[in-house]
Amino acid sequence: MSNQTAGPAAAKRRAQAVAGALAGVAVVAVLVAVFVGVRAGGSGEPDAKAAAPPAQQQPTTAAPEPEEESEHESEPAQPAPVNTPPALAKQPVVKGGTGTVKKLTVTPLVQGSGPAVKAGQTVTANYVLVSYKTGQLMDSSWQRGEPFSTAIGTGAVIKGWDQGIPGQKVGSRIQLDVPAALAYGPQQGDLRFVIDILAAK
Repeated sequence: MSNQTAGPAAAKRRAQAVAGALAGVAVVAVLVAVFVGVRAGGSGEPDAKAAAPPAQQQPTTAAPEPEEESEHESEPAQPAPVNTPPALAKQPVVKGGTGTVKKLTVTPLVQGSGPAVKAGQTVTANYVLVSYKTGQLMDSSWQRGEPFSTAIGTGAVIKGWDQGIPGQKVGSRIQLDVPAALAYGPQQGDLRFVIDILAAK
C-alpha cells in the first residue's frame, strides 16, 4: 500500500523536476540569445544619430559679410584724377571775418584753369573751416591727410557748398562765407571755408 502510493508521487516529482530544469534551460537560452543579439545589433542610439545629417552638412545660404556690404555702400563715386596745381599744394591760413554774413559770398583766391563744376558731379576738394566770428579752426581735410569727395548740388552737403561751388573752375581756391541758415544753423553760426577744388567728375 505504501509502495504504490510512493511510486506515483515520486514519478510526479521527477516530472516536475525535469519540467523545471527544461524551463530553466529555456530561460537561459532566451537570455543568451537576447544578449548576443544586443551585442551584434547595437543599442539603436547610434542608428538614430547616424540618420540625422551632421550639422556641417546642413544646407546653408551664403551671404556677403556685412563689412563688405558696408564698404561698398559707403564708397563715394570715384572722382576724376587729381592734378594739384602748385598754388594749391600748401594748406592756406584762414582767419575769421567781421560782423555777420548776410548772404553767401564766394571770393576767388586762386583762379583755376580746369572745367567749371556742374551740379550733380562728384567734387574732390581740400578745405579749411573756421568760425567766421572767431576764426577758430573747426575742421580741415588737410589735418586728416586726404581730400574730401562728395556729390555737389544734390543735398549731400550744406546748402552753402551746393550753391557756392557749381560754376567754379577745377584748380581754383575759393573763400566761401556761409550764413548760418545755409550751414549748420545758429549753434554753429556763420562759417568761412577756404576750398581747393581739385577735381570734378
